[in-house]
Amino acid sequence: MSRKIKNELTDKLFESILCMQTVEECYQLFEDLCTVNEINAIAQRMEVARMLDDKQTYVEIAKKTGASTATISRVNRCLHYGTNEYKIVIERMRAKEENQTK
Repeated sequence: MSRKIKNELTDKLFESILCMQTVEECYQLFEDLCTVNEINAIAQRMEVARMLDDKQTYVEIAKKTGASTATISRVNRCLHYGTNEYKIVIERMRAKEENQTK
């Protein structure tokens, strides 16, 4: 856990996110919390992480997502040296998608 962001306020923020029960509730909460650009940047990073995990190249990722090579590099660094949460989320999302197609 990152001590850089860990505090009472961020605990409450993350607890409030975990209270959301549907994707629609998340849309509404994040629309109130963040700017459109902030939400799009977070979504872009998740897609970059997924594509990096799929072994796609920086050029392919930049072309599809519009992410800068600096953003792609930052996400790649987190995938290799971060908290491992990108990989956990990617694996859970893939498992969820597989279950939905069965």
